[in-house]
Amino acid sequence: MNPSAPLHDVIIVGAGAAGIATAASLLKRAPNLDVLLIDPATEHFYQPGWTLVGAGVFSQASTRRETAALVPAGATLLRGTVTGFDPEHNRILLAEQAPRGYRQLVVCPGLKLDWAAIDGLEATLGRHGVTSNYRYDLAPYTWELTRALQHGRALFTQPGMPIKCAGAPQKALYLACDHWRRHDRLGAVQAEFLNANPSLFGVAAYVPALQRYIERYQVDLRLRHRLVAVDGPAQEATFEVSDAQGNVRHEARPFDMLHVVPPQCAPDALRGSALADAAGWLDVDPHSLRHRRFANIHGLGDAINAGNAKTVAAARKQAPVVAHNVAVALGRAQGQARYDGYGACPLTVERGRIVLAEFAYGGQLAPSFPQWLLKGTEPTRLAWWLKAHGLPWLYWNGMLRGHEWLARPVLADSP
Repeated sequence: MNPSAPLHDVIIVGAGAAGIATAASLLKRAPNLDVLLIDPATEHFYQPGWTLVGAGVFSQASTRRETAALVPAGATLLRGTVTGFDPEHNRILLAEQAPRGYRQLVVCPGLKLDWAAIDGLEATLGRHGVTSNYRYDLAPYTWELTRALQHGRALFTQPGMPIKCAGAPQKALYLACDHWRRHDRLGAVQAEFLNANPSLFGVAAYVPALQRYIERYQVDLRLRHRLVAVDGPAQEATFEVSDAQGNVRHEARPFDMLHVVPPQCAPDALRGSALADAAGWLDVDPHSLRHRRFANIHGLGDAINAGNAKTVAAARKQAPVVAHNVAVALGRAQGQARYDGYGACPLTVERGRIVLAEFAYGGQLAPSFPQWLLKGTEPTRLAWWLKAHGLPWLYWNGMLRGHEWLARPVLADSP
């Protein structure tokens, strides 16, 4: 390593949910470690709340806090932009700052929302009826459009996988339709769900309940429809439509409201680096979350290629695993923790009811509650309470503070 680069016990790239939770869990295991968090953002967002902002349930401000206020005691936050990785010399490269060295590296920078991949989209976001709950500043516009639309066509899109929170595109659809149903506008407002994927949801056990809501809201469901262009002033969206045989055509559809979920990819600094796989994602072992080639590097969150759902619930389970395994690598703990691929997606099918999808690798159901209390494959009011009240509290007061409630890691040698 370059001796001029400051050396830290642990560098964590990314101070989002995954990074702060990992730092907090690690410092509970080894309080005297030199832990450096690197992130350019001054604000931290509870992104799962944006769906409810877009439905008028949460206030926009309730999902935002200052990043510095969330950094655990004992860790240091460096505001900076990572431009590259130099794992051969155990260094992180930064824009307009000196490199930083590490003994252990944790990579969790999140993913990139690739708005520019859809022709014309960036020029019209927030105008002409084009919105997205995937942006903090636009979620209130979703609610504004939903309330204002009296009649016309509302399009909701979903790109190909992988994306963060694969249920979020549907949540926007269902909550808007529920509002129109309650105000006797269904029929006058015609909703369409245009999904680039071949099925409504990736885990088959949850599809029947979701399909009932598609029918209840009279949604025109169109699979294998990928949004490729938006003409905001003309209020026209163009889709690439494919069939099971791979034949492709283009189709233009008018709209009065368009909720867009953009394609998503790994961050620029990660793609093409020595840490990435062929698709640009961080190449980790799916259970230990350790890098496949560099033993002193671990990863978690949306940037990894482990094949799990990219959700906050996944990061909540991953953070203690990475914290434990990094502590082991530093000689501060014993045993190896394993991640089972757990992810959760509270599918908000109407105001007051949620299908709480919980699953692990291979689509195996992984419920946190007994079926008599909460049947995850059906909509329940208890799941709504969890989404609206329990999970935000758990996020701010549990996960980000290193409390591993319902997330304590399982060791590989445990029975």
